[in-house]
Amino acid sequence: MLPDKTMMSPWDRWYSASCCLCCHVRTGTIILGVWYMLINAVVLLILLTALSDPEQYHLTSAELANDLDVMDDANMCIASAISLLMILICGMATYGAYKLRAAWIIPFFCYQIFDFALNTLVAVSIVVYPNTIQDYLQQLPENFPYREEVAALSNVCLVLIVLLFIGCILAFKAYLIACVWNCYRYVSGHSGSEILLYVTTNDTTVNINEKKIPKKEI
Repeated sequence: MLPDKTMMSPWDRWYSASCCLCCHVRTGTIILGVWYMLINAVVLLILLTALSDPEQYHLTSAELANDLDVMDDANMCIASAISLLMILICGMATYGAYKLRAAWIIPFFCYQIFDFALNTLVAVSIVVYPNTIQDYLQQLPENFPYREEVAALSNVCLVLIVLLFIGCILAFKAYLIACVWNCYRYVSGHSGSEILLYVTTNDTTVNINEKKIPKKEI
């Protein structure tokens, strides 16, 4: 008998073992983890190259003080450490989805929640302080494409465009969070079924071994 949908929890209603392109949530999580690893690896490579050759990437000017250069190097070191940490977290999620280890997926899921919260705060700050968009446009270089055309738009139009763009990003990130969460639930359920099967098999073996064979009466 199928369970009544009205008695199901909200998490069970949204649970699905498939994601985009009709692939399994395990496959989607592995692809997502590998993609994040490649992006962070490229960023880490760029940062390490910039640290090894500062004359090529740093802006050298007589107006810049030495402490500003040190601050730039410190920020690049922090960014390199964050990229390395992200590679580790994404690698853990990929390994957990491949080897059916649910606990290895949790750090990547927590990062997704944190990233979603940050983007939500950005959207809220734009609604509360719409003038920040104009301030950001004024900081762009003069040769930036369509800088004058975008700056000529009204604040309301700019806020709507930015909110629409951020809304699409948030919807996509929410879908990826749901895929990783469904993968975690699938892996957890698969591990639980393996444990139950193991226990049931052992109980059956013990019951068979505990049976005493009756002796033939003389």
